[in-house]
Parts: sequence; structure tokens; C-alpha cells
Amino acid sequence: MDQAPGSPPAGQGGQGVPTCYRHPDRETGIRCTRCERPICPECMVSASVGHQCPDCVRGDSGTGPAPAASRPRTLAGGTLTADPRLLTKVLIGLNLVFFLVQQSMGDRFTERFELLGQAYVPLLGSVEGIAQGQWYRLLTAMFLHAGYIHILFNMLSLWWIGGPLEAALGRARYLALYFASGLAGSALTYLIAAPNQPSLGASGAIFGLFGATAVLMRRLRYDMRPVVALLVINLIFTFGWGNIAWQAHIGGLVAGVLVGYAMVHAPRRRRTLVQYGSCALVLAAVVVMTLLRTAQLA
Repeated sequence: MDQAPGSPPAGQGGQGVPTCYRHPDRETGIRCTRCERPICPECMVSASVGHQCPDCVRGDSGTGPAPAASRPRTLAGGTLTADPRLLTKVLIGLNLVFFLVQQSMGDRFTERFELLGQAYVPLLGSVEGIAQGQWYRLLTAMFLHAGYIHILFNMLSLWWIGGPLEAALGRARYLALYFASGLAGSALTYLIAAPNQPSLGASGAIFGLFGATAVLMRRLRYDMRPVVALLVINLIFTFGWGNIAWQAHIGGLVAGVLVGYAMVHAPRRRRTLVQYGSCALVLAAVVVMTLLRTAQLA
């Protein structure tokens, strides 16, 4: 593409300040220690000395891949991959597959796997629910949806929020955050909502991604107004719209903030312990809430 007359040279801002080679709208004073191209905080990857760009880490810049002993990682310590959105695509695919199964098998399938504390299910002819030992519902409900609009908005949110977050955290940490948030949302719904109130959807996990994204943006000192505005709008819908399990949204959001903070602020020497330890604490809280509610319904 030709450069417009009077515009600054490629790689420079309006005052001659270098701009990130991957994000031309962002000025930066940091350069890759291997290829010396300017990189913004989102693109720079910590190395043994300085920072490197994603291309150099993958070996796509012509400088060759970084040595294995000093291979750079993401901000949270994850491994850089060729497709930083792979798990987000897989999660979207799983949600779509479950939705298609719902549409083909009908209510019988949904009522077998949705979040349900304790209720008599006419189609099954028995009392079913988490209180009867069906703990799997805490997980399976995260992949079910009530209709086309429901899954459309959730999958769009997952793509917009999940993709960049996966790239920033790395696959393993991103997946741990997603499931910890989703399970926390399911457990809080089971604890507070009426036992015969069914609930389903990926919203708890997605709200966890919202919370972690806010923490990450604050860590990178980005303008937080867009994500805060988007979160506020979603919370307005949560409490202002009928038939929405607000418990799942709040549980997921709180878990996402806690785990997200541990992911991006963990000290380097104890990074893995702090990061996965926070996930373990959230899962422990899930177990406690589930056991408490089950004892109440016994």
C-alpha cells in the first residue's frame, strides 16, 4: 500500500517517535534485541537479555529461532505458539458442537447436562441434580446454550476477549483461567440460586476472561475505559434482563480477576506456583460451595 502524502514514514509516529511494527498506531521506545524493530508492550517477550518480538521468537524474522535455553515467553510465562488463538478456536468449536447436539436431540439432552441443583425431571422420571451426585453438571453446563442469540453473543465475546488473552497468557494458563472461572460461576449459581432453577451457558467463563483482561490491561498500562465500559454494559444486561443467572456471571468475574492477577503479577521465581496455586484455590472454593449446598439439600 502506498504511503499517503505528508504522512510520517512507516515505523514512526507523528513526531518521529518509533511505532510498533505490528501495531503502527502505538508509539514505543522499546526495540527487539535481535532484529531491532520497535515493539509495543503487547508484542515484547521477555528474554534473558532485553525483549524480543514474536517473529524472532518463532524464527520468522530471518534471525533464526532463539536458543532453547533462553527462549522468550509471554508476559505470564507461557510458551509462544504459531497460532496464539488455537484454544479459543477449539473452545468455540466445542460450544458449537454441543449446541448442534442440543438442537438435534432436544430437551432430553439439555436437561441431562445443564446446571441443576435438585429437581424432578418429568422426561427422565426421577429426581436429578448436583445434589444427587451429578457434579459433572458444573462442567457440562458451560458448553450448553439456550438458543441462537445466546450462543451468538457468547461466542463473539469469547473470540474478541479470549483470543488476545490467550496470546498474552499462553495456552495452559489461558485454559486454566477459563475453566476455573466457569466452574466458579457454576458453583456460585448452585450455592445461591433455587435448586430447581436450571442454568446453562459459557457466560461464567467469559466473565472470567473479562476480569482477567481488565487486570492485564492495567498491568500493561493501557487505556482501561473500553474494557470497563464493555464490562459495565454486560453487568447492566446481567441484572436488568430476565432469565439470566447473575450468580454465574459474578462468580466467573471474581474468579477471573483473582486468577488473572496471579497470572500477570506472579514473581518470576515462583511464577508457576503462584499462578496454578491461585487456580487450585478457586477450585477448592468450588468444592466447598458444592459440598455446602449439597449438605443443605440433603
